[in-house]
Amino acid sequence: MVLEIVINLPIEPKEVPTLRELVGWDGRHSDYPILFERCNFWAGLRDDKNELIAFGYIAGMGLQHGYMEDIIIHPQHQRKGIGKALVTRLLEEAEHSGIEIVTLTHDKKHEAFYSNCGFARCSAGLWRKE
Repeated sequence: MVLEIVINLPIEPKEVPTLRELVGWDGRHSDYPILFERCNFWAGLRDDKNELIAFGYIAGMGLQHGYMEDIIIHPQHQRKGIGKALVTRLLEEAEHSGIEIVTLTHDKKHEAFYSNCGFARCSAGLWRKE
């Protein structure tokens, strides 16, 4: 499969929640299509059957800083380089659009992956509604 990660790939509102659920996350159905209107840009990849198999986005004010979120790869397509290609493409688009700092949060088990993608560890804070 050719890895053609497409910025602002046309995506139906139900596709990302379905992909989120396939990896064991909450679908967050009410976030879509609103997310597409509010984030700076997103990227996606479809397989030969036109099924969405990869998705991620960067959101922020569109100035110097952006936040990367929802790096999702379909379980049947993980560990094939798609995740790294997706992150790389999002970072290229961030640089192209003038974003100089991209942050993200992730589970500790993904630390090596994001380090391999060029992210440096840093201290941060997190607030979550209880």
